[in-house]
Amino acid sequence: MDFRLSKEQEAIQKAAREFAKGEFDKETALEHERTHTFPRSIWKKACELGFVGIHFPEKYGGQDYGVLENALVTEEFCRQDSSIGIAVTLADFSSEIILRHGTEEQKEKYLLPIAKGEALSSGGFTEPDHGSDITSMNTNALRDGNHYVINGVKTFITNGTIGNFVIVLCQTDLDAKPTYRGQSTIIVEKGEPGYTQTDVGEKMGIKMTSTGELSFDNVKVSLSNLLGTENKGFYQVLEFFDESRVEIAAQALGIAQGAFDRALAYVKERSQFGKKIAEFQVTQHKLADMIAKIETARLIVHKSGWNFDQGVIDPKLTSIAKMYAGRVAVEVADEAIQLHGGYGYMLEYEVERFYRDAKIMEIYEGTREIQKNTIASALLGKM
Repeated sequence: MDFRLSKEQEAIQKAAREFAKGEFDKETALEHERTHTFPRSIWKKACELGFVGIHFPEKYGGQDYGVLENALVTEEFCRQDSSIGIAVTLADFSSEIILRHGTEEQKEKYLLPIAKGEALSSGGFTEPDHGSDITSMNTNALRDGNHYVINGVKTFITNGTIGNFVIVLCQTDLDAKPTYRGQSTIIVEKGEPGYTQTDVGEKMGIKMTSTGELSFDNVKVSLSNLLGTENKGFYQVLEFFDESRVEIAAQALGIAQGAFDRALAYVKERSQFGKKIAEFQVTQHKLADMIAKIETARLIVHKSGWNFDQGVIDPKLTSIAKMYAGRVAVEVADEAIQLHGGYGYMLEYEVERFYRDAKIMEIYEGTREIQKNTIASALLGKM
């Protein structure tokens, strides 16, 4: 058993770290934070260097790497800046469903522009009345000749207002029992008549990431927009979640490490009562607890990414990674603010933003309670 990254993986990690340090400067981050805008120029540069879609095959604009390598990039980006890191690493959100289940034509049409920095993707799964429960969908897509006619509403959708297309989970068989056996995933492009994208409003964190509400009012799309087999969408999305949980866990890990880095630097410089804060034993114990949590999270995040790349679908493992890393991000960012004292509460000291961004790690892509349900289900089996 070898816990070391390969030389190639270390090179990817180093390249991502150097890119983020060079491009994610503090003033740029604060400007996007205040204006709630997506960092497009940074995103395009990241695409040019192959960081976005790194896990796509080369013929679709990627570099033929795996989920673990994608996680390494994500961790480094979020370590340098939580908000920019999240926004950039979610630029290809849910495109993996196309990668795993799309036709060659769909992959070329949608994945290549994502990798080139010409398009942003979005995934429409959550609904106002169902939240984390995707076993039941009010959004439906009914056949009408050579088209599907889609009606319904999706909410809290990542890249909701800026996505060039969205992968919509909808009910295509209204009589299916249980209902999730009649769900399909369908691609809907921005600008289709009847398809509207609106912002959900002011958020606690991730203010550079668009979160939208999507409405479908008799939206007609070709049957060729169906991904994979009809009525298999629920299973496609579950597989995607198993992959995306690794990326979200890596975001959480990066946020925790970034908050720790800032806290460590601050306590080495700040003096109180005639000596550096770092000299107090209580501070040293805080730092020890923080880094212990981070290193533990890193082990499970890297393991879950490696495991997926071996072709093993293990919802229990990826749910543990997301649940634990998310909790660590919140706890470490909270302690980082405490170590900064009053300055930690100020926007310019960054750790308060890391803390606000950390909280979403326990909510999106399945709340921590949903992750516990998944873990318990794997442990108990059918009862």
